[in-house]
Amino acid sequence: QYDFSSPKKFTKDQFRLLSNLYENFSRILSSYFTGILRGVCEVSVTQIDELRYNEFSNDLPDNSLVGMMGFTPQDGQYDEAVLLVDLSTTFGYLLIDRLMGGVDELFVPKRNYTEIELAILRTVMDNVAAYLQEAWCNYLQTGVQLRSIETNGRMLQAFAPQDIVVVVTLEIREAGYVNRMNLCMAADSLEKIIAGLSMRRTHSMRQQDPDKERVKQELMLDTIEQSELVLEAVLNESQMSLGQLMQLRPGDVVALDQKIDGDICVKVADTPWFYARLGEREQKKALKIVDTAK
Repeated sequence: QYDFSSPKKFTKDQFRLLSNLYENFSRILSSYFTGILRGVCEVSVTQIDELRYNEFSNDLPDNSLVGMMGFTPQDGQYDEAVLLVDLSTTFGYLLIDRLMGGVDELFVPKRNYTEIELAILRTVMDNVAAYLQEAWCNYLQTGVQLRSIETNGRMLQAFAPQDIVVVVTLEIREAGYVNRMNLCMAADSLEKIIAGLSMRRTHSMRQQDPDKERVKQELMLDTIEQSELVLEAVLNESQMSLGQLMQLRPGDVVALDQKIDGDICVKVADTPWFYARLGEREQKKALKIVDTAK
């Protein structure tokens, strides 16, 4: 059913673009979390959805960890945007436990994070911001910085309650633990960012002059044509035992399966490429190409 009171702002193609972007981000996070957790960690995108901000914030537990990231454009095509990164409490304490040298079963205390624990998690969030920037910069040049950390997502008023937001949900699996990470951005801000990305791609396509492309292709072909390759003619390949090889002496004759007037294989960079006939020209051994090997 289509909700006319809350129409969708993004197309399937735009969601597919976001999915590809955050799949790349997930692979980067997998390597990062595997390193600091000292165990294989898999991160994957499970869902991308549009909803109202109050629906997102109401689903957050009271003691969730939310990092507020600032998106700063480097080309001025859009205003600074805000991205919220929500980490589950269990995963937050798992990070703290492993970074402090823990190896036993995880214990999740029923209390708020201490100042020391928040300092540790701030370092993790700073790295997440850097990896977000790395993932986004494959599509659009932007800076991402951690602005602040909150421990009660419901009290965080980053957007108006009725604002439409896009939420990307990541699943984090590590040694029997399954956690989640949510990335939330206002739909209006994301719409401008994606529009800037589309304009950049269109402008890039328009700049492709056919004449310049032809000259570029000719230059590449000329460079390839001047490349040096090893050309070798193989008269025959024979096998003998090591004992027979050691008994060979000057003047011995090794019989070949190939006739002297038969076609021989010509290899280019160790790859069979031609068939040729052995002969002479100007008192030098020569080859006459008679067929291709492909």
